[in-house]
Amino acid sequence: MTETDINLILGLREQSPKAQRQTLERYGNDVFAQVARMLPAVEDAEEVYQDVFVKVFKNINKYDAEKSSLKTWISRIAYNESISFLRHKSMPVIYYEDREGEAEKLSENEVEATFGQPNPETVQLIRAALKHLPPDERAIITMFYYEELSLKEIAYVTESIPTTVASKLSRTRKKLCKIIKMLQS
Repeated sequence: MTETDINLILGLREQSPKAQRQTLERYGNDVFAQVARMLPAVEDAEEVYQDVFVKVFKNINKYDAEKSSLKTWISRIAYNESISFLRHKSMPVIYYEDREGEAEKLSENEVEATFGQPNPETVQLIRAALKHLPPDERAIITMFYYEELSLKEIAYVTESIPTTVASKLSRTRKKLCKIIKMLQS
């Protein structure tokens, strides 16, 4: 942990407005992006974003640097707040469900070929396909690819274990590949 992080945490524990402002500046964009990728409406993302930082500032004394980085701890709060929001919001949402197990049959080579080299078209297809995944699967994909969290960090955020995250990531990539193929046809 850097000296900057230590000072930031100490400032937050003293409820320093300056430390709170620095935390928002440092982590705010990442948190908003994470929340916005999980929630369907921008207004909902804004509400949850605010709830996340209220919870961060209120619970900073519970943060344990031995368990995770500050960024990962905040990401865990954002994930939990987003999932909690979705559970309490009673709006019907339809996601792609692989009932016949077609996505599971795809090989890793097929998945890699579908994702291909990052280019604007592929990125657009992935963004469109992400909307068809349930929030928990969307979260794992975005944490791994967009936020570049390790499997261990994702496991901490989702309160899981790395092997489970790796398995779910593999299944979700295949499902995403299947969705992309459907969108292309």
